[in-house]
Amino acid sequence: MRIGIFGGTFDPPHLGHLILAGESCDQLRLDRLLWVLTADPPHKQGHPVSPLQNRLDLVLAAIQDNPVFELSRVDIDRPGPHYAVDTVQIVAHQFPHAELFYLMGGDSLHDLPDWHRPMEFLRECTGLGVFRRPGDGVDLSVLEMALPGIGARLRFIEAPLLEISSSEVRERVRLGRPFRYYLPSGVYALIQSRRIYQE
Repeated sequence: MRIGIFGGTFDPPHLGHLILAGESCDQLRLDRLLWVLTADPPHKQGHPVSPLQNRLDLVLAAIQDNPVFELSRVDIDRPGPHYAVDTVQIVAHQFPHAELFYLMGGDSLHDLPDWHRPMEFLRECTGLGVFRRPGDGVDLSVLEMALPGIGARLRFIEAPLLEISSSEVRERVRLGRPFRYYLPSGVYALIQSRRIYQE
């Protein structure tokens, strides 16, 4: 079994997330894609993050109609902060015979040598699925020196570039600007009914 690990705060999940998830499943031939909702992201310490239950329900609304997508509680049912190396090790224990592909953006790939226990993280992954953005400027020779063997694990994922961010959606909701078509219909409906981001 080939399993993708797609982590994030998903505050909220938007159409860009779904396009990246769908392209990852296709191009990496994934049997299952775990949406790993990060309850306590280390890189967002000191930044306001919406309540966990709201984000949990929004992810479930976003992925409900795709049987390959699955919400993982691996970073919900344990205390934070949550580091990728620990997340992947737990998933590897849950699926001992699976090939694991960790999904990340080109900016995260650039910063990978500074992650928590990066070589240990790399050893746990069959591959890294990387979403490239124009001009993200990743120097693979520098990465290979810092993390020997990383080049063989990289799988670059081609996907349409949508300039949508969760922070922009939150700001649009707060200001009363249009945001309906940035989101899956179930996510939009939940934000409206609960007035999420509106106060």
